[in-house]
Amino acid sequence: MLLHPKPELLSPAGDFDCLKAAVENGADAVYFGLAKFSARARAHNFTADELPGTIRFLHERGVRGYVAFNTLIFSDELEEAEAMLRAIASAGADAVIVQDIGVARLAREISPTLEIHASTQMTVTSAESLRFAQAAGASRAILARELSVDEIAKIRASCDLQVEVFVHGALCVAYSGQCLTSEALGGRSANRGACAQACRLPYDLVVDGEVHGGDDVKYLISPQDLAAYEVLPRLVEIGVASLKIEGRLKTPEYVANVTRFYREQIDKVCAGDRAAPPRERVRELELSFSRGFSNGFLAGVNHQELVKGLSPKKRGIFLGTVEAVSRGRVRLLTAAPVKPGDGVVFDQGHPEREETGGSIYEVFSEGRKAGEVESGRVELAFARALDLSRLRAGDRVWKTADPALSKKWQETWEGESPKRRSPVDIFICGRAGEPLTARMADEAGREATARTPVPLEPAQKRPLDDATLRTQLGRLGGTAFELRALQNGLEGAVNTPLSALNALRRDLVERLGSLRRDSVRHALAAAPVLPRLRAAIPRDQAVHQVELSALARTPVQAAALAPLGGRLTLDYEDPVKYIEAVPRLRAAGASVWLATPRIQKPGEEVRVFGNIRKSAPDGVLARNPGAIDWFQKQAPGLPLAADFSLNCANELTADALMKLGLEFVTPAYDCDFSQLSGLARAVPPRWLETVIHQHMPIEVPPISWTGD
Repeated sequence: MLLHPKPELLSPAGDFDCLKAAVENGADAVYFGLAKFSARARAHNFTADELPGTIRFLHERGVRGYVAFNTLIFSDELEEAEAMLRAIASAGADAVIVQDIGVARLAREISPTLEIHASTQMTVTSAESLRFAQAAGASRAILARELSVDEIAKIRASCDLQVEVFVHGALCVAYSGQCLTSEALGGRSANRGACAQACRLPYDLVVDGEVHGGDDVKYLISPQDLAAYEVLPRLVEIGVASLKIEGRLKTPEYVANVTRFYREQIDKVCAGDRAAPPRERVRELELSFSRGFSNGFLAGVNHQELVKGLSPKKRGIFLGTVEAVSRGRVRLLTAAPVKPGDGVVFDQGHPEREETGGSIYEVFSEGRKAGEVESGRVELAFARALDLSRLRAGDRVWKTADPALSKKWQETWEGESPKRRSPVDIFICGRAGEPLTARMADEAGREATARTPVPLEPAQKRPLDDATLRTQLGRLGGTAFELRALQNGLEGAVNTPLSALNALRRDLVERLGSLRRDSVRHALAAAPVLPRLRAAIPRDQAVHQVELSALARTPVQAAALAPLGGRLTLDYEDPVKYIEAVPRLRAAGASVWLATPRIQKPGEEVRVFGNIRKSAPDGVLARNPGAIDWFQKQAPGLPLAADFSLNCANELTADALMKLGLEFVTPAYDCDFSQLSGLARAVPPRWLETVIHQHMPIEVPPISWTGD
């Protein structure tokens, strides 16, 4: 018996084919982005003009639509952001996914009924950060992918806010919203949807000046892909509201395959069946896209399982290793099915180089031509264009494509007629001399009523019976519906022309379809809200005094800085050392503040935040949203400030943070000088502290490269 509602299955869509693939294969909801302000700027995405029709399509099919609006937004973009948020609300989207808390506030003011989902870019990793997201207006938070199921359970039990969890797709090596690697190395900000995937490049591991690791282990920060079907029962058990598939840059075939897989698994688990999925289905999943599968962090931290370091590329299904190459054929002992037409690649341990691969022309088993071979020793023949001289015994062989499988998944969404249809019930009543009245109801309780254009007549020969009514009214092919039950409440022996029943059926379908298409209508502010929100921000532009503060990461640095006076922020690796350091440095002349970590996991608040409070600092530099929530409740009156990792890029975000009682805000590192200047002109100078010298903190990795 389920203790919580059945979780939603949420699928990605980078274009309309992907969206159809998600709908036809069982998604409860689909998320997608628009041309701007989407964390997947490289996806095809949708235009504002396409948005109303897209939402109506989803709603008619009984599927919810969430718009990803999940990048940081600069001050000079707020007018455009308001226009786009209005378009999203006007179209009837079920929710908007946001990273920027200023944008969350803007959305709430534009449309109080439009749900806000806190993006994984908001770095929600604890009960405290979940409450922070709720206070920002979110009705759901998409948790960081670096949490275990046990940690998710603690967070879920702490607050009535819905939580959403990724169960499949690519993993980042750093916490989303806290990665500046792409920005630092190539000027492309992940917080702006332009991640260049620097984590997929080769690196050396250098410890104390020495290079460690083998020649083949170069992709040290390229994780395996997430495939969490093994932990689905536990996620359902703890009450996760939504299970999310990553992949707005993937193909429709991927969306179809992965959506159908998780639809089947969720339905099985909720029906009490915890059996592992068939191996052939997992292979199909691997073939859609796989760098190798793992449970990610959901089953706990396993560094060696999460990052193999051998390749950043899609690999698919491992077939085996090359035994020999002769007579234009490649011999291997295959561990998985292989057939003519399949695509393979030969992995020689150097994915940075051009790799040999192509489509199989012929398969030989025991010296004879074969069709599909399930397993065993085979010889593979290829077209002459494939240079087999480059291959060596021991090369790994991966099956990367299966045209038959691709065709199977394409057929699930191609064509105009819906393949996934919603069950409806029809209730009939009427008597001679009156029109036949029918009521059609869907599973959500929406009802449409229609009547025949002509009255019922007394039956002379064959009265309307259940079979005739079901035949005529059940002809719902080409619609989004299928007849489940029909209740006949006709009085006496009556009849009507079949053409009248056909007209009645079409009327019912149109009316119920219209109800579903327009099922979400949001309240909208009549006038633009941005001028009012900006006008409420204090206009004190006078710079009374410019202060210089410093941050020390070691006791030696702190001892050198303290006699200079002013604010000194400590960022030690061990927070226990703060208890002794604060009074000593204060006595030396400094105002001593303490920095929190950028990430706070469940349970860490006692050791980390508790030690900071016990140290009695002059203030706290909050580097994660949970810290603000915790210190406001557990240490009221202690001065707080927000560091760059709270991702403030516009005046609405600065105002929202300052309204929490903060002393100042450090702007996001995504702001260049022009954007920083725009923010500074829009808020009082005393609100901002700008970093003028430091090494760029490129990422917060949750893994250890030494395996410790």
